[in-house]
Amino acid sequence: MPLTPLPYRLILASSSAYRRELLSRLQLPFESIAPDIDESARPGELPEQTAMRLAHEKAVAIAATHPESIIIGSDQVATLDGEQIGKPGNHAAALLQLQKMRGKQVVFHTALCVLDCRSDSETKGFDIQNIQTLVHFRDLSDAELDAYLRIEQPYDCAGSAKNEALGIAILEKNRQRRPDRTHRPAPNRAHRHAQEASRIILYLREYLHINARNADN
Repeated sequence: MPLTPLPYRLILASSSAYRRELLSRLQLPFESIAPDIDESARPGELPEQTAMRLAHEKAVAIAATHPESIIIGSDQVATLDGEQIGKPGNHAAALLQLQKMRGKQVVFHTALCVLDCRSDSETKGFDIQNIQTLVHFRDLSDAELDAYLRIEQPYDCAGSAKNEALGIAILEKNRQRRPDRTHRPAPNRAHRHAQEASRIILYLREYLHINARNADN
């Protein structure tokens, strides 16, 4: 199926193969460019604040060298009992994460930012949403968790689980909360709604959380 042409340049500010695959389902032509930013959480920063700030900073970093584009930035932060859980990086760290989370509920904060940089756009500005997904992990044995990790190898995923892949085997149920949203149009455009940005965000929400809904059925 040919991709639907766009009258603007669409850029995904990420090197993540998972986000590229999700966005590609929309059948829209886009580029993927990795932003070079510090993804560390700031002292005292709430997890949803971290996710939304980093999603915005990723988009802004790409906008600096790619004007006249619509840029999508995204970030995800997982929390267990208020403690942020990052990307494990290796097998041993991932196993420790899953052992800590098994039988418990983890909150995943998935932030999406759409930044419209086009100079002639009436919707110029940015739109950010943070979608919280409450995930209950199955109470599995060490051997089962180890087997999952060796097959999936989700060492670059927050919480050591790919919800869109084999991660559903270690997840018992998911539930979403109403999204938090920040919309900031360009100066003198406060009365205009960023329709294109919102449309893309709605599409991305659909595909980022399609497995969450399937797990509830």
